[in-house]
Amino acid sequence: MSFRRYLLASRSPRRLELLQLIVHPDLIAVRPPASSEEAGFDDCEDLASIRQRMLEIARHKANQVRNELNAEEEGLFERPRTLIISADTTVIITEGLSRPQVLGQPPESEDWREITRDWFLTHLAGKTHLAATAVYVVTPDGRSSERIVETRVTFRSDVSPWLNWYLLTGEPRGKAGGYALQGAGSVFVERVEGSLTNVVGLPLEALLELFAEVALR
Repeated sequence: MSFRRYLLASRSPRRLELLQLIVHPDLIAVRPPASSEEAGFDDCEDLASIRQRMLEIARHKANQVRNELNAEEEGLFERPRTLIISADTTVIITEGLSRPQVLGQPPESEDWREITRDWFLTHLAGKTHLAATAVYVVTPDGRSSERIVETRVTFRSDVSPWLNWYLLTGEPRGKAGGYALQGAGSVFVERVEGSLTNVVGLPLEALLELFAEVALR
């Protein structure tokens, strides 16, 4: 079964750009979930619970869009062959901690630069962290598949010479962990082990596998 429409349940322009690398842009529509509220990670004690929460967030995003779509197309004689795509990306810190810590996006408050600076100096500089993405795809009739993809990212030890400049660019805002691998934030990255597109927000290798899995069901 081939899909004639791909609905991206995300507000991220980076995810749209990545999806357009493997799906013709004419077949893609962007439809973010109505609610942007997401469950947090404060009650997650280990990597397994963090991964499970990420999948729950990705499912929730997609199913909001799925429910809206089903309500709108209920009366159609023939419905388009549609696949809904959602993802949740975060940075997970494990080095030197008794329990994993999740770094999401910098806060919207005025002190976002100070908070992001602390992330860089305390958790990122000279250390290896996990950039993790939960990917979930589902059809309107409920056929679905999902995956967690993790990439190990190592930062250089001395981030101080460029940190003030980087914070002034504003690029960290809206980025998991406060940096963009595909942008100016790449100056801090010493090594990447795993999927590059995963760090940006949509692991294309895994997404192609999910497309195939759902098409066969």
